[in-house]
Amino acid sequence: MDPAALLTKISIAAIPVVFAITVHEVAHGFAARHFGDRTAEMQGRLSLNPIRHIDPVGTILVPALMLLLGGFLFGWAKPVPVDSRNMRNPRGSMVWVSAAGPAANVAMALIWASLMFIALRVDLGIAGTWVQAMAYVGILFNVVLAVFNMLPIPPLDGGQVLTNLLPPGPLSNAMERIAPFGLFIVLGLLATGLLSPIIGPPVMAIVRAITSAFGLSFG
Repeated sequence: MDPAALLTKISIAAIPVVFAITVHEVAHGFAARHFGDRTAEMQGRLSLNPIRHIDPVGTILVPALMLLLGGFLFGWAKPVPVDSRNMRNPRGSMVWVSAAGPAANVAMALIWASLMFIALRVDLGIAGTWVQAMAYVGILFNVVLAVFNMLPIPPLDGGQVLTNLLPPGPLSNAMERIAPFGLFIVLGLLATGLLSPIIGPPVMAIVRAITSAFGLSFG
């Protein structure tokens, strides 16, 4: 890839990617605090300062490689620490805490859609094209992050939601035993090309719903 083209792509993608990952983690922390766990707050993680959440591999290296290789954008931040033992109703509260990150990403996608709507209707000159491209990435990446994290594979958010919705017993215990291998399951899906067909349809359905609500076309 031409270095200038790569730098242009990075300049477009950096802000939406970093903020999508940051807001995702902060949402978990605020939800945990609401339900009684102040671990993230005490460790200074309830901050929108991306530096506090950056994982060198997941926030910088992996998204940059995916951008370079032309694949869908993918990445993660340092997980916000959550201790369910501090919560009044640990299992019920963890459902909401786990779902807070993906919900925040959907909200961010809506914000980027509104920004694209404005950029298309206000003459911003050359900057308008850049803002539209950045909003495009913001919508898509946030929806990808939300859908991916809601896969029912622990320790992903969807896996945590499912584990805590299941009544205590063999099924929830089995989900907890899967958690240490969850990353390998995801990597296996990615390596075999199965991840994209699984998350692709819901991603595009949500993207189309959001863009249609704002009267946008999404090629």
